[in-house]
Amino acid sequence: MTAASPYTTRLAIPSSATYQHLRVAAGLSAKSTAAAAKGLPNSLFAVQILHGDEVVGIGRIIGDGGCFFQVVDIAVLPAHQGKGLGKLIMREITQFIETEVPESAYVSLIADGQAQALYAQFGFKHTAPASVGMALKR
Repeated sequence: MTAASPYTTRLAIPSSATYQHLRVAAGLSAKSTAAAAKGLPNSLFAVQILHGDEVVGIGRIIGDGGCFFQVVDIAVLPAHQGKGLGKLIMREITQFIETEVPESAYVSLIADGQAQALYAQFGFKHTAPASVGMALKR
């Protein structure tokens, strides 16, 4: 963001409470406290967007650290959407990918709704018809 921007970035894993709040507030599925506490420390990379002291956006990368990486949890509080924060999150994630991810690695994500337009700006492409994303929901 610009020098006059009210937003700053923090390259750190969010707390479980912050993570749970942001996911639900941004319209993503809820995650239990136990799931968040177990999963978050396994993040390979995480970025938070702050407005003052409040975390208003997050994004993470998970994976095995060598062959496979997945971009997850891109979430921005509704009051702060439409201000370029999704792009800011993706710029930080892209920087991590460019500097830390081996060229032979596979980086994937699942794009919900219109978010695919954001991800396309950062080089992500539809995999169909060669491959199709699948999920097992629990």
